Amino acid sequence: MSEHFELLDIYKAIISLIAGLILGFEREMKDKSAGLKTITIICLGSTLFSILSYKLAGTGDPTRIASYIVSGIGFLGAGVIFKEGFNVYGLTTAGIIWIAAAIGMSIGFGEIYIAFTFLIAALIIIYIAKLLTKNILAYHHNKILKFKISADNFAKKNGIVRDIQKISKVAYQIALEKREDFILITLDLHVTNKQIEELETYLIENTNIDSFSY
Repeated sequence: MSEHFELLDIYKAIISLIAGLILGFEREMKDKSAGLKTITIICLGSTLFSILSYKLAGTGDPTRIASYIVSGIGFLGAGVIFKEGFNVYGLTTAGIIWIAAAIGMSIGFGEIYIAFTFLIAALIIIYIAKLLTKNILAYHHNKILKFKISADNFAKKNGIVRDIQKISKVAYQIALEKREDFILITLDLHVTNKQIEELETYLIENTNIDSFSY
């Protein structure tokens, strides 16, 4: 058995495991790419590197090994962020990866109370923000609407945009792409739940619109 082994390290590993499971559970429920297993492994790995950094550093700088955790987490976080059209996805998952590593490092260095405090703070942000978004902010949405019309219907484009502006009240055209046989129009909308239903009905029933997406 290693001379560096301490029973406290087992406790740290268990605490780190629990913290990782708690943080990863919410991502797993949303079927994200970095879910329960990934977040838990990140938390455990950060704890292990932190333990090793001060056990093996001796009289040297104990933060040297731990500093590389930050660089490694940067690569992992960047890997889950992607852009699709005008929307960016994965920022929350990247943030959870980042805080999981920080909590794991805190546990590894023995700062259990700090780790616990920030774990609770992270959970409050994750769940309270979701409730606020669902119950308060959900009544108003910012949407990027893209719809396609055939080149033959280009003359009807302004009429369609005016109809959409009447429904949503706030609508700005931000892009118009002309292709060989169709035209793709992009609008920035600010709509309520009721307006979304009315807008979707209009888009579906309008025979001049070939397809649309948010």
